[in-house]
Amino acid sequence: MTESRNPGGERNLSTRLRTAKGRSTASQKWLQRQLNDPYVKAAKAAGWRSRAAFKIIELDERFGLFRPGQRIVDLGAAPGGWTQVAVKRAGERGKVVALDILPMDPVPGAITLQGDFNEEAAERAVLEALDGTADLVISDIAPNTTGHNATDHIRILALVELAADFARKVLTPGGAFVAKVFQGGTERDLLNALKRDYATVRHAKPPASRKDSAEMYVVAQGFRGGAGG
Repeated sequence: MTESRNPGGERNLSTRLRTAKGRSTASQKWLQRQLNDPYVKAAKAAGWRSRAAFKIIELDERFGLFRPGQRIVDLGAAPGGWTQVAVKRAGERGKVVALDILPMDPVPGAITLQGDFNEEAAERAVLEALDGTADLVISDIAPNTTGHNATDHIRILALVELAADFARKVLTPGGAFVAKVFQGGTERDLLNALKRDYATVRHAKPPASRKDSAEMYVVAQGFRGGAGG
């Protein structure tokens, strides 16, 4: 280990990999970053399944996303960090549905569904599980990055458009939608659609997002329509 100090002046131990044998350069960099990421360590200590839990916590602190008793849908929920936060913030009176196209370990207090949110069957299953419409739809979905910024931007915008369409179908009036985008924000057509559908639409990069990451989030609140509209 090597010793350094973080911006707050506290002692920090930086962990170096013992061996790089058999690992690609990208794999080495990723693992080195994970070992020394304070959010990864904090997430493990707090029992969150991923460091991403801190992103939605920080967005909530800024925008007031959660409240007790809410009905919440987490799209692309695996591994479940955002779902855990949603369950805790919604409380015993709330309902949280976690949907992912891949199998996912259940999160205590949430209903876990496997399916493609772009399919009507998944939409029906979510509404049935909620026993009504949703107050909040959250999505931390992102495609595998190619390293080509323009391509990555287009691919994630396509996912956000699909997620926004899903939210439009399941949200109750006054509800909110949060989704990951990449820097460059939200494309004009999508942004105009969100502004039409919601009272306020803002972009934010929570502190837990790595500085070298292009990710940011669109936060749309005050849904004007009704489910199925």
